[in-house]
Amino acid sequence: MRTRSIYAFTVIALLVAACGAGDEGGATTTEALDDTPTTVADEPTTTEDMTTTTTGDTGTTGAEMMDGVHASETDLGSVLVDADGFTVYIFTNDTEGESTCYDACASTWPPVPGDVAISSELDASIFGTTTRDDGTEQLTVNGMPLYLYAPDTSPGDTTGQGVGGVWFVVDDAGEVIEASAGTQVVDYGY
Repeated sequence: MRTRSIYAFTVIALLVAACGAGDEGGATTTEALDDTPTTVADEPTTTEDMTTTTTGDTGTTGAEMMDGVHASETDLGSVLVDADGFTVYIFTNDTEGESTCYDACASTWPPVPGDVAISSELDASIFGTTTRDDGTEQLTVNGMPLYLYAPDTSPGDTTGQGVGGVWFVVDDAGEVIEASAGTQVVDYGY
């Protein structure tokens, strides 16, 4: 038990030493629980170093999670998802740049906020915002407002795909995917 306590204290001391503000170099000395001095050489750290852990079963890394909207593999292929891995959708009854989903519709299909970050792996030029009737901003892709689907309960769910023949996922280029899960779309070139 004492070894675990010493280990935990050493790890905390390393983190404090690495994050110390205003330190110009040199070494930091901390006292371990057994009063044995421990010297830790200062090494530069970056945010990138701290965001490389894998999360959940969505296949995304911590860095991608911090980037907000990103592409993720689902049963419909690579689609846009929010920072938590939940699939985003477009409503084909919307007109470019204008949402028509309010009240009960917006309870089932919550709008994606306009202030979310976009992954650096995506073409940021296809994203924008639109102002909703209540004055809030909503994220758009290729001019179409984006929504989540409340019945999607886990990251990667695509249960909103094709609902009413008007709700669809979009790929990483912002193009509508109208295929159903497990359906392969074949392009015959005509």
